[in-house]
Amino acid sequence: MTPTNQVMMSALAQATQEPTGGVAGWATELMEKLGAPGAGLAVALENLFPPLPSEVILPLAGFAANRGDLGLISAIVFTTLGSVVGALALYGVGAALGRERTRSLAARLPLVKLADVDKAEGWFNQHGPKAVLIGRLVPVVRSLISVPAGVERMTVPLFLALTALGSAIWNTALIVAGYALGEKWHVVESSVGVLQWVVLAGAAAAATWFVVVKVRAKRSPAEKVK
Repeated sequence: MTPTNQVMMSALAQATQEPTGGVAGWATELMEKLGAPGAGLAVALENLFPPLPSEVILPLAGFAANRGDLGLISAIVFTTLGSVVGALALYGVGAALGRERTRSLAARLPLVKLADVDKAEGWFNQHGPKAVLIGRLVPVVRSLISVPAGVERMTVPLFLALTALGSAIWNTALIVAGYALGEKWHVVESSVGVLQWVVLAGAAAAATWFVVVKVRAKRSPAEKVK
């Protein structure tokens, strides 16, 4: 085990209160052996299995980038790719099984709460396709929002685009936070609630600005005609 791996495993074990040989150690080993693709693989599996949340993996990847073990940009790119792959797998489950069979399967899975599945479904029913974008910025919902999108057979290109955008925003925020904090990267997990609202506010502002620009662009030709 390299000195870098020892530092990362110790920091991750302390933050997650897990032994260094457990899931925490496995995630750290992935990052050391595979680099940024390892972080992406960990995030992809995190979408499917929730024992190690992205609120730990992503700041840890930022910490690794701070130490020079990963490239900051490559960490963002590969974790976003991992998010999309994991989300697509859950989309496929929803599309293949349908609502009732998916809920039945979720009820049998350890670590997965049926209430969380219902919450994600409620988000999707309330907000439609944009729920996929917004949901990627909300812990728990961020993974499960893919299921109702699959059940409703949302078009795959739109699903991938919204998932990639939302994941890129969330992953970048947490990785950069971990990079900036260095050895104090674990503070991000305890502050994720505040960070979540900051990211949501930024996303909402960007969406509002986009709509305003589009509306102005449509009005301009009409005004010129007058």
